[in-house]
Amino acid sequence: METRLSTALAERIRKATGENVYLCYQCIKCTSGCPLAEHFDLAPNQVMRAAQLGMEDRVFASRTPWLCASCQTCTTRCPQGIDVARVMDFIVGDAIGRGIKPAVPEIALFNKVFLRYANLLGRSYELGLLAEMNLRTLHPFKDIGLGLEMFKHRKIKVLPTVVRKSRRKAPIAPASRPTNEVGYFPGCSLHSMAVEFDRSTRAVLGALGIKPVEPEGWVCCGSTPAHRVDHHLATRLPLESLILFEQEGLSEVTLPCAACFNRFRAAARDIRLDPALREDLEREVGHSYHDSVQITSLPDLIVERIGLERVEKQVKKPLEGLKVACYYGCLLTRPPGVTGAARAEYPETIDHLMRALGATPLDWDRKVACCGASLSATETEIVLEMSGEILANAKARGADVVAVACPLCHTNLDGRQTQMEGSPIIPAMYFTQLVAIALGLPGQAALDRNMINPRPALAGRGLL
Repeated sequence: METRLSTALAERIRKATGENVYLCYQCIKCTSGCPLAEHFDLAPNQVMRAAQLGMEDRVFASRTPWLCASCQTCTTRCPQGIDVARVMDFIVGDAIGRGIKPAVPEIALFNKVFLRYANLLGRSYELGLLAEMNLRTLHPFKDIGLGLEMFKHRKIKVLPTVVRKSRRKAPIAPASRPTNEVGYFPGCSLHSMAVEFDRSTRAVLGALGIKPVEPEGWVCCGSTPAHRVDHHLATRLPLESLILFEQEGLSEVTLPCAACFNRFRAAARDIRLDPALREDLEREVGHSYHDSVQITSLPDLIVERIGLERVEKQVKKPLEGLKVACYYGCLLTRPPGVTGAARAEYPETIDHLMRALGATPLDWDRKVACCGASLSATETEIVLEMSGEILANAKARGADVVAVACPLCHTNLDGRQTQMEGSPIIPAMYFTQLVAIALGLPGQAALDRNMINPRPALAGRGLL
């Protein structure tokens, strides 16, 4: 039987992404660290080998690139510096562009519907997205119980937000802005299902002397669907908002949502590395970007810019006796080439913050484990398994609460917890809710929005 090898696929990958799949020598670190490997038909290293050999039929028939949660573990751990997650993105985008039938149609549909709403409205529309997904996949009552509970906790925004984009013709000089003003990009979820994150964040920043400035006209960052489908679009969407912050004269923007933070940092990196891409995007949006805006995660803003000493001085109700499992998830720290994290695999920024509030942060195993991310809507059973393991590990290590820094992680660890068989019930709170309580602002913590009631755990420690 004749064996034919081809470099065509590897060359397309290199041209589109800059990644050389021939650098892979099958050390299997990508597969060893992948949280979804057991659910794949091809292990990540096998996808890389198939790409090296030009086995296009095998690559494009595989479910693996579609099921990839983009947790960036493979990219972070590759000893050859290959952005394996970006290669997975290319395979998905190339399949769509060439009209190849998606190996996991539900995920392809999710990406398509998400991006359609983002393009039409300028923001994501969670209720419309999930309702359409249920109808088009012929599961009209999927998650109906969870949906009713979310309505009960006022986490569902019924009507969509339509963004009217506006641009200043003459940018404000950064020097004219007060030094305590920081650009604030809440992301779509903080205006809908994660209102408690938004309220507690604004209250905490105000108490610490920082004024968050949220300009009108910012647009959805594209989240996972954009970079899975179209790298050009995934870069353009954050760039549009970065230009807006720059024109407002803001030299720094903080992003509470870990996914938004990662997408902004990735877009800023990519336009630095690819002048042609930058030129194309600036032509499309009709404005230049001068790369003058520092992109900061919310934990880093509080710990590094405001400082733990200043936080400690504002503490009114120390969180004494409260054991906290600080959960960073995937995108606050990985990959370090994007996030700038010094300790991508075992970060401690939120741990230091909790300690400054008087709490006891715990050492535990799954602080950067993937919760399943946006697979929640399409591969729910997998997400219940992954998120359940995170919660079980936190409980086993003696945690009273899990502190979260991402709306999607919070949805999986808080909301979906009610669907986990035999899962230990443990409150998952946004870390800013805990900060708000410690600063004497329990009303701004919006605890009534949490699906798993955190009040008993807090009251048991005399904090409420």
